[in-house]
Amino acid sequence: MSDITGLQLLSTLAQDGRLTVSLAPQTLPAPTGHEVVLRVEAAPINPSDLGLLLGSADVENAEYGDGYLVAQMPAAAVRAMVSRMNMPLPVGNEGAGTVIAAGDAPEAKALLGKRVTCVPGGMYAQYRMVDARACMVLPDGATAEQGASAFVNPMTALGFVETMRAEGHKALVHTAAASNLGQMLVKICREDDVPLVNVVRSPGQVALLRQIGASHVVDSSAEDFADALAAALADTGATIVFDAIGGGTLVSRILAAMEQVASAGASYSRYGSATLKQAYIYGALDLSPTILSRSFGFSWGVAGWLLTPFLAKAGAATVERMRARVRDGLTTTFASHYKGRISLRDALSRNVVLAYNARRTGEKYLILPN
Repeated sequence: MSDITGLQLLSTLAQDGRLTVSLAPQTLPAPTGHEVVLRVEAAPINPSDLGLLLGSADVENAEYGDGYLVAQMPAAAVRAMVSRMNMPLPVGNEGAGTVIAAGDAPEAKALLGKRVTCVPGGMYAQYRMVDARACMVLPDGATAEQGASAFVNPMTALGFVETMRAEGHKALVHTAAASNLGQMLVKICREDDVPLVNVVRSPGQVALLRQIGASHVVDSSAEDFADALAAALADTGATIVFDAIGGGTLVSRILAAMEQVASAGASYSRYGSATLKQAYIYGALDLSPTILSRSFGFSWGVAGWLLTPFLAKAGAATVERMRARVRDGLTTTFASHYKGRISLRDALSRNVVLAYNARRTGEKYLILPN
């Protein structure tokens, strides 16, 4: 077959701190071996995608044109991104579409004409060359939109529960819990009978999670947040938190509440309780420093959590079990909801950029490249 041409979205950071995001022509050769060419039909904008696409660039005051934007990146961010200087980087971790060409390998040929989902990166493009062995065939009747977010959020939510169990905790806390990922986690924990404390930021988000069956939901903006959090921790016994926010004092407040519950009724110790309290930061909705006020004894840990290293450590059998569960619950437990659907060109227009870059909880956007 002849070469396939289309458009892709590229993000390039210059040495002077100017970030250029632009539509660029793309040419794909005929696939060989295990390769397949995917006509990309839907790709979500996840927080991890925004980190590569825009980072902390000043999109409010950016220059916008037809098929491009140019924004200034803060000096500190530029210093942290030296390794990507002057490299046009494709964006978009995951997505779904239809296989329109395949290499000679049986695994590739078997996917011709099928709708699949995958997470190869570079999915903000009209076409993408991927390894057939990394694709997951969507269930009969499933749309590309339903399959577009079948990896990052579902596998992350399942990974939280797997991590909790592996480290010997019996319940968990999740922040920014009204997100698409948070709603999946509520459903997973209900199905698995895992106690879950959901931390949200508004009464409306409390109502949303109550409607889908969440038992413990606390509002960090409420005056009684500290008391409500301690009560929920006491009821569930949660000693591990997965935090999507990152900056500010919330992680510290949760660890302090865990310590308050763990040491209740115990004799005084200058070192605090012996109960291990673990916080994993997996997101950066708040880019300010993470502030820890040491009021939670000495038995604690704060670390980062990323999906890819977790999957590598979990092993093939665990990963396949998780993927099978996502396939089976694609339109129920792991269904994603989108605030807006946009084209590749729309993704570079000012009003749309400001909307999806606001990173509001529960407001996920979907790119439809074709």
